[in-house]
Amino acid sequence: MYRYDEFDTALVHERIEEFSDQVARRVSGRLTEDEFKPLRLMNGVYLQLHAYMLRVAVPYGTMDSRQMRRLARIARVYDKGYGHFTTRTNIQFNWPALSDMPAILSELAEVEMHAIQTSGNCIRNVTTDVFAGCADDEIEDPRPWCEILRQWSTIHPEFSFLPRKFKIAVIAADTDRAAIRTHDVGLQLIRDADGETAFRVFVGGGQGRLPHIAQKIAPAVKGPDLLAYLTAILRAWNLLGRRDNIHKARIKILVASLGIDAFREEVERHFATLRHEALRVPEAEVARIRAYFAPPPFADLPRTSGAFDRAVLADPDFARFARNNVRRHRQAGYASVVISLKPPGGVPGDITADQMERVADLAERFSFDEVRAAYEQNLVLPHVRLDDSPTLWRELVEAGLATPNADLVTDIIACPGLDYCSLANARSIPVAQALSERLADLDYQERLGPIRVNMSGCINACGHHHVGHIGVLGVDRKGEEYYQITVGGSPDETAALGEIVGRSLAADEVAPAVGRALDRYLELRRDGETFLQAVRRLGADPFRDAIYGGLDAVA
Repeated sequence: MYRYDEFDTALVHERIEEFSDQVARRVSGRLTEDEFKPLRLMNGVYLQLHAYMLRVAVPYGTMDSRQMRRLARIARVYDKGYGHFTTRTNIQFNWPALSDMPAILSELAEVEMHAIQTSGNCIRNVTTDVFAGCADDEIEDPRPWCEILRQWSTIHPEFSFLPRKFKIAVIAADTDRAAIRTHDVGLQLIRDADGETAFRVFVGGGQGRLPHIAQKIAPAVKGPDLLAYLTAILRAWNLLGRRDNIHKARIKILVASLGIDAFREEVERHFATLRHEALRVPEAEVARIRAYFAPPPFADLPRTSGAFDRAVLADPDFARFARNNVRRHRQAGYASVVISLKPPGGVPGDITADQMERVADLAERFSFDEVRAAYEQNLVLPHVRLDDSPTLWRELVEAGLATPNADLVTDIIACPGLDYCSLANARSIPVAQALSERLADLDYQERLGPIRVNMSGCINACGHHHVGHIGVLGVDRKGEEYYQITVGGSPDETAALGEIVGRSLAADEVAPAVGRALDRYLELRRDGETFLQAVRRLGADPFRDAIYGGLDAVA
């Protein structure tokens, strides 16, 4: 796990001092809200419906127990006793007082955390596969490269005032567990023809009002040239991107309007003119940062565990948890354990201060003092002995954190919606709660298999509804909340945008409609066929018919 050096420490404290003065001027009235807005956004502070919100960065999702305990303290002292994890692996606090922001940021700095560039028109928090360094299908741990990108992009003088926000995700396996094709830039580590580290580069992805799946712009950019190539991409967009229309300012719009070939030519033109030596990533620096992410001191264990196998046979509840929330590890005798933040009727991604402290304790005891935030708004203990997993499970049960639904239909991704967000058209949370309660039967969920349901409270798509296997979008119809349904989206290596099936539904119609679509899937699926595979084979029509139950499906 990366530790701050003197440069990180100085930068974060200088930013806190600067922002403290800006907050004081806003509180005193010397700054108007319009003057304060660009300043607070660069420090992760939003103005939501009822209060300011602070978004704290969790770079590439990795934390230790002291950081988790500090987040718990902030939730308890400065907020209402809970936090909310997002699809960018950040955590949000929805109720802090503006006057408390400098104190919160100072407390975060004490444990090497900050809120810099978690909002604003800049390069946002870099994300990756939550199983990075654990998965047995990746070619190397991508997190050192995420850290290199973090250092390069933080308060970058050329890219601090971009046309719009810019998001990067990195993976190191063919299986995409970080949704890289939904990002402005997605990076996949590969081995090039010389056997060296290189990156397959995707550009122009994004959701929101005009969603796009990223396109491949480069098949293999060598590791030392990565920053130069990304600089060329950002420079091309920074110069050509639209600033006259906020809805058309993202790089996805530029790539779509120029075409990928013309945009590639523009990037190559800038790439050729850059001072490559100044931007080259030295192998010694890669090795230095890679050392921070060295594997923990694993014990030499057999591949299988008698204690694990006996617990599976003895306790059907543990067996279900093991099936759904325990993931294979590249190290023999270990597993990665998903801590679902999606209990029946719960708010997706929410966790209480007490639960944060419990997770911190469990990370220390069972996972080499490491816990990770996932794209799916869950947490993961990455390195757990199989022998210890039954004991860990019992601890999670006591903490209310043992819901065995990872990747099942109630593992719902949802934004805060109109309960908090001033941009939202409709609430997401109550609809997600109603659906998770309706589908709470775990036997039914396991019969369905892996299904991703995503909900957003507005077209900005913070809940990534466009790429949900089933997507739910809140819309405003003459001052009333309605919900549009899509099917067939996917965020992974087969990334696709979902198809709108028909007219929008009232809030109380959503859960029954989704339930009917799922029942139709069970009727029509072939042996071993997932929901997404069935939609791709059959098209949307059978699911449209089920959703509307014979009613008029025309908007």
